[in-house]
Amino acid sequence: MKSAVETLSPTRAKLTVEVPFEELKPSLDAAYKQIAQQINVPGFRRGKVPPMVIDRQVGRGAVLNEAINDVVPKAYAEALRENDLVPLAQPEIEVTKLEDNESLEFTAEVDIRPEVELPSYDDLSATVDDITVSDDDVTEQLDALRERFATLSDVERPVADGDFVVMDLKATQDGEAVEGAEVAGMSYKVGRGGMLDGLDEALLGMSAGEEKVFTSQLVGGDLVGQDVEVAVSVAQVQEQELPELDDDFAQQASEFDTIGELTDDVRERLGRGKRLEQAAAARDAVLESLIAKVDVPLPDALVDEEVTARRRNIEQQLAYAGLTMDAYLEEEGQTLEEFEADNERHARDSLVGQILLDEIAKKDEIGIEQAELQEHIIRRAQQSGQDPQSFANHMFEHNHIPELVAEIRRGKALAQIVESATVTDASGNRVELKNLLPDGTIGEPVAEVDGDEPDETPAEESSDKE
Repeated sequence: MKSAVETLSPTRAKLTVEVPFEELKPSLDAAYKQIAQQINVPGFRRGKVPPMVIDRQVGRGAVLNEAINDVVPKAYAEALRENDLVPLAQPEIEVTKLEDNESLEFTAEVDIRPEVELPSYDDLSATVDDITVSDDDVTEQLDALRERFATLSDVERPVADGDFVVMDLKATQDGEAVEGAEVAGMSYKVGRGGMLDGLDEALLGMSAGEEKVFTSQLVGGDLVGQDVEVAVSVAQVQEQELPELDDDFAQQASEFDTIGELTDDVRERLGRGKRLEQAAAARDAVLESLIAKVDVPLPDALVDEEVTARRRNIEQQLAYAGLTMDAYLEEEGQTLEEFEADNERHARDSLVGQILLDEIAKKDEIGIEQAELQEHIIRRAQQSGQDPQSFANHMFEHNHIPELVAEIRRGKALAQIVESATVTDASGNRVELKNLLPDGTIGEPVAEVDGDEPDETPAEESSDKE
């Protein structure tokens, strides 16, 4: 087999592949056997029809097509290896020459990974926000804990913000009930939001036994985004009574004896969470610093695919949260155009980051151990809420293991450059990143006992951010 490559652009190449006819012989033999199993010819048993009879009955062209369909993918893959090309999409293949018993020639145009000259990555620097745990942060956590131990009592007055109501909801459109848009006896905290636009406003001022109709839009189902009429009726109005923040509450809600001890523990846990957030921000900032050092061309089709996938993921998350895109944009203070621009920028940065980390992993000969792959599979399964064994079986059956291996190698490359980078907070203090795990995720900083011995409790991990 001979192959030649023509560079059409930094991200697109055209392969011309010539396959000697003798290399088609195994595929031709297989094609004859397959066709022989599919046809009935008088005087011959099924599967025993000679090639010359198949040529007369079916045609030599059908056999050649079957053989070509078998040979071309293999020849294409071999040509990619010969020319050291990494495809980023499916190729456009065209058979340009086929001479029976002589030769086969085809071309393949494909988007490819661009050649990248790696910038220096052993002197990167980044700045992240200071770690701050305010009194308001602590109060918010304590109030959330108080709510878990709160009691509800019925009141004979109109609904006020912060009250709980027991309510029924029913949506209709043009007088017809909307299937799946009806709930009964639901407890809801007024002012919580995140359910239906206009619900909180409708509930305020209502009393038990009253009903009101308002217009809203559903966030799921066949009528998502369409106006519907929602009837809400209130069965009970309840006032929430929070326990006092005292030693009795500390003993009821925790393992601590005093409210002071509980408050200190809340502050410490918030600090650990802030450190994880800071470490994750440092990781992302270092990668952004690397990306800013190089201009990597990307195929438009690849960018479009990533942009679409990211938007679809955001829309799914909003649907789960009971939000529409319009409500999300309003909450973020963004226009749709600004959202789309940010989405494309993040998509491009993600793709460039993957390419750079792959190159670093290749240059530094970063490998992985079987145990690392197993841990990564378990983590990915947990993140998606799947059984680890079922997830692993799916990955193996659909040949996704190379993708998982690539993810781990990128994570290890990222951990390597982050640990060698200089990261400071806004106050100029050096940020230690020893809790960056080998797969690129952030682990809980290891606590110390008596200043010497490390705590043997396994470190917690935060979610990986692309």
